[in-house]
Amino acid sequence: MSPLRGHRSRKAPGCPCLRAAPCPRTAPACGLPSACGLLPLPAGPCLYMGAVGSSRVMCDNVPGLVSRQRQLCRRHPEAMLSIGRGVAAWTAECQHQFRQHRWNCNAPDALFVSGSRESAFVHAISSAGVVFAITRACSQGELKSCSCDPKKKGSAKDSKGHFDWGGCSDNVDYGVRFARAFVDAKERKGKDARALMNLHNNRAGRKVGAVKRFLKQECKCHGVSGSCTLRTCWLAMADFRKTGDYLWKKYNGAIQVVMNQDGTGFTVANKRFKKPTKNDLVYFESSPDYCIRDRDVGSLGTAGRVCNQTSRGMDSCEVMCCGRGYDTSRISRMTKCECKFHWCCAVRCQDCLEVVDIHTCKAPKSAGWIS
Repeated sequence: MSPLRGHRSRKAPGCPCLRAAPCPRTAPACGLPSACGLLPLPAGPCLYMGAVGSSRVMCDNVPGLVSRQRQLCRRHPEAMLSIGRGVAAWTAECQHQFRQHRWNCNAPDALFVSGSRESAFVHAISSAGVVFAITRACSQGELKSCSCDPKKKGSAKDSKGHFDWGGCSDNVDYGVRFARAFVDAKERKGKDARALMNLHNNRAGRKVGAVKRFLKQECKCHGVSGSCTLRTCWLAMADFRKTGDYLWKKYNGAIQVVMNQDGTGFTVANKRFKKPTKNDLVYFESSPDYCIRDRDVGSLGTAGRVCNQTSRGMDSCEVMCCGRGYDTSRISRMTKCECKFHWCCAVRCQDCLEVVDIHTCKAPKSAGWIS
């Protein structure tokens, strides 16, 4: 990565696709925050932002935004495009983390109105995704309202000695502030337990633990023959996978809570557990089993899901199929085999035909959506 990243301007991607439709269940590349939270809207007619006043038209046609969110959208229309990329990033990361579980993040929209442990994760990682996307857009010169981190100037010192701040350090503080203003605006309208829970998990997703701890210092040496007579350094966000892995650990250690008597905060549901910190995820409803298709809890069920016959974990056929059994089909596929290393420096492989058994979960006796 060049130390001058962010000094170049990159054209933003195509327009946001808008359609006044129910909560979406897909994650196309073209998307904006919707009424369900930070989910991309389904592909539809595009409203381009080049014409005068079109940002107002765009923002007024995104269903479900509260007034504060519409204000931010009109003031920073280019930021909405960045949020759309953040949506794609966090959705893909959520699906990666839950890939071996009954609920695999293929219907996260329903969880924005749920109080489950999975809902806690979705709120945290979606908030972190906005921070990540806005911060990256700042460094790449895509937003008029921000640029590189203004505090990273002058000289500093680390374990290797002195260096000069240069290049373009990621402005995470701005990303956090923007995400807090936009993402939390909807929850601040409510005073119930779900709103408090969502605000807590939103904050946990953008806290130091989930985002700032993965800022890494990158440097470039200057001097004769590449010697480090002078170093120029900058701070860059690590891959979003590190944030996903961190929040996954927080999901596994999430704490069940109940609202306190005066309605201003939480207490732990089980007194044997510690009080949650600002970095912990909290939830107040037990998770469903996600075995059958249920629109209200965001479950697509596990019918047709591929399971692992030899595993004893969450991806095993016994657990994944919820005791309904599984079907086995034999398929043929091409794979690389007999790979050999050749000096220097190539690996050459043969194409081999492999026959494998694929196991998929049986459907329940009464298939279809449950009302």
